[in-house]
Amino acid sequence: MAESALDGVRVLDLTHHIAGPYCTKLLADFGADVVKIERPGSGDPARGKGPFFHDQEDGEKSLLFLYLNTNQRSVTADLKSEPGREIVKKLASESDILVENFSPRVMPSLGLDYEELRKLNPRLVMVSISNFGQTGPYRDYRATDIIEYALGGLMYIMGSNDRQPLKHALHQAQFKAGVNAAGAALIALYGSQAAGEGRRVDVSIQECVAAGLRDTVSLYTYMGAIKGRQPEHSGDIPRSPIEAKDGHVVPITYGPVEWDTIADFLEMPALKGPRFATPEARAENAAELDAIVRGVFRQRDKWDLFRAAHRHRGFIYGVVQSPEEVVGNPQYQARSYFTEIDHPVAGRATYPGAPFLMSETPWEARSPAPTLGQHNEEVLGGLLGYSEDELRGLRNMGAV
Repeated sequence: MAESALDGVRVLDLTHHIAGPYCTKLLADFGADVVKIERPGSGDPARGKGPFFHDQEDGEKSLLFLYLNTNQRSVTADLKSEPGREIVKKLASESDILVENFSPRVMPSLGLDYEELRKLNPRLVMVSISNFGQTGPYRDYRATDIIEYALGGLMYIMGSNDRQPLKHALHQAQFKAGVNAAGAALIALYGSQAAGEGRRVDVSIQECVAAGLRDTVSLYTYMGAIKGRQPEHSGDIPRSPIEAKDGHVVPITYGPVEWDTIADFLEMPALKGPRFATPEARAENAAELDAIVRGVFRQRDKWDLFRAAHRHRGFIYGVVQSPEEVVGNPQYQARSYFTEIDHPVAGRATYPGAPFLMSETPWEARSPAPTLGQHNEEVLGGLLGYSEDELRGLRNMGAV
């Protein structure tokens, strides 16, 4: 196996839940040595989030935690205690990057803000991920993924205009922030190594969401135009999932595709009639057209539509895949995307694999997510030099 891309980079992980752990997961999966600090007794709150392996509610069997923390080492330390904070300071002194996603007031309140830590390690890159960033009137506001979507502006243009706005499922804002933070950490590390001094990185999850608005913001700032959600009956082929005989497809046309070509593809010569011949006629008879089109799609097999569409220039169709179909998809299989990881408590499970492919320094699942405090002796004793008596004392006082 080739040397890892981030071999030799040491990361101190003070993150929890999703955005921060996804950032450090990306770094760890490409070879960085990531030491994750967790609260003694309970650990990262993500350990308590389902779904759980085989529905067994256990802090070592959260599928969310298991996925987000591969290739990392777990050390417990109570940051509210002086010995716990001392552990963090010692590890920060030995680290290239520190990643945290507390509320902006937390790290300064612990005496672990960037100005203090850079005194110990002038070359340290500190990445802070928060809901709204380290500054501004919303700085200390709380938020969840759906709040970030709403305030980020994406929800306004998602869904149908005759219904309430929608957001994408699961935790897309958090994952987007994690990606941005990982990229920012490496950019800052490069700058730090070139300049010989550390960097502070401020990642706002709201801004990560707003970055996806693209032309929506430009339309408004340059023209005063507001992009709305898709109407229920558009006078065209729907650009959202539509029911097929055995599931749903997403029928998209790209570029100038003549209406007669669409009618021929759907094997519906009636769509060439005068009621639908022009854009104006289709808009005037949008509800009738929509009912006909949906009726046609309900008679067709989703994969037949998918394959037939991709033989036509200008048609871009997709299939809404079930979890079973995703895991068994031939494109993923051909690229060996999904990977199996064996955990000492949870057992063997399948996870998403490399987010991108690198020819010489590839992604690698070297180790499963750690059990809580699994590497206390290895890191605190081996790396920081705590004796067995000192570790015993730290455990007795609840500091680790």
